[in-house]
Amino acid sequence: MALRQSQEMKVTGFVDDDITLSGQTLDGLRVYRPTQLSEVIVQKQITDVLLAIPSATRKRRDEIISDLRRFAVNVRTLPGMLDLVHGRVKVSDLHEITIDDLLGRDRVAPDVALLRRNVTGNVVLVTGAGGSIGSELCRQIVDNAPQTVLLLDHSEYALYAIHRELSGLIAIDGLNIEIVPLLGSVADVRMMDHVFGTWKPQLVFHAAAYKHVPLVEQNVVEAVRNNVIGTLRLTQAALRHGTAHVVLISTDKAVRPTSIMGTTKRLAEQVLQALAVQQNDTCLSMVRFGNVLGSSGSVVPLFRAQAHAGGPVTITHREMTRYFMLIPEAAQLVIQAGAMARGGEVFLLDMGEPVKILDLAYSVIALSGLTVRDEANPDGDIEIREVGLRPGEKLYEELLIEDAAEASDHPLIMKASEAFIPWERLEPALMRLQAMIEQNDEAGLVAELQTLVPEFVGRRGGDMPPAA
Repeated sequence: MALRQSQEMKVTGFVDDDITLSGQTLDGLRVYRPTQLSEVIVQKQITDVLLAIPSATRKRRDEIISDLRRFAVNVRTLPGMLDLVHGRVKVSDLHEITIDDLLGRDRVAPDVALLRRNVTGNVVLVTGAGGSIGSELCRQIVDNAPQTVLLLDHSEYALYAIHRELSGLIAIDGLNIEIVPLLGSVADVRMMDHVFGTWKPQLVFHAAAYKHVPLVEQNVVEAVRNNVIGTLRLTQAALRHGTAHVVLISTDKAVRPTSIMGTTKRLAEQVLQALAVQQNDTCLSMVRFGNVLGSSGSVVPLFRAQAHAGGPVTITHREMTRYFMLIPEAAQLVIQAGAMARGGEVFLLDMGEPVKILDLAYSVIALSGLTVRDEANPDGDIEIREVGLRPGEKLYEELLIEDAAEASDHPLIMKASEAFIPWERLEPALMRLQAMIEQNDEAGLVAELQTLVPEFVGRRGGDMPPAA
């Protein structure tokens, strides 16, 4: 009713799977069968299709969205049911198709016992707390009643933002949780001893890392200092102070890496793997997964903005594929994986099927009511332009180095057993890396990384890639 009263949009009918409703009228408008959709769009010159299917399965929702790609219509979703019931819907409230609509899957409800096992009543440290994964981990942790949350980040603004957000949530909900903002670097030994000695966290999520592949290619020294030595200093401090659990946030780019970023993350994994077998007091584990996508700064909003600006929509390579997961789901699974750890595990999150970025670009353009301009359709609206791989990028991402993974107690979490360098060999190599960092010896660092991670197939001998 609210939409019919709007001057901005004219509602012409409904489409429903329920055959008992076919041909009937609702508020004076006809209800059509899905097989009639093509005919209705053409005859009535439909420009927009609104999705109101909250009870539909993910499979059925995907089928509907895929089918709508055939038509030059703008596809949007309706707000929540409460807003509809109370008549608080305006045309401006209609949502464009999100990454969840395009790439999502049926959600598996989190295991509340796993979420709370190591969090409730404990002091929890999150490094990289202001980043995309770190900040969501903080939100999920607060939801599970810790005693204290320590927020560590070396970005002043990122730390300010997450501290302010969490403090506001706690005040609104009347929660008795202490939030402590800590400005500093995980590579600072004195800082790490101060944090662990003062607050004695029982659980650590280590999300602090430089992750932007092209930038890391241009800043090798700082990448090794932060991603490798920082992980070492943090883990050693945790061992010295008797921390119960440390969980490293890793990446699929650590598997047969083609970039400095992926190589440093694989080496960070090996630091925990090697130290895990040296002692039994601290449970060290890793969680490896692919790309996470939030509401902004991700590929779908970028493609949409490019399409709305008239194009071109830019992709790096027509054959590129990626695994995708939403940030809240990834954070929940990280916490649950950490709760299942016994020491030394590499956990893998089930990312679903890899998505071809070209197909994603086509979907965003089509569901924005536009058409692709190419040789087959020279009068189309938007060009898709291939701009080439960036330094260190690979066409396909993987989650496993070895051939197999075993199931865990959670359907979306697997475990892998992968080879690593024993501590007696790894420790002197890490000291060599530290010395090269102090000497700003980038060529030496690259050569040493190649030795320590022989599956690294990127540049050799310190050759610099072209500027991004």
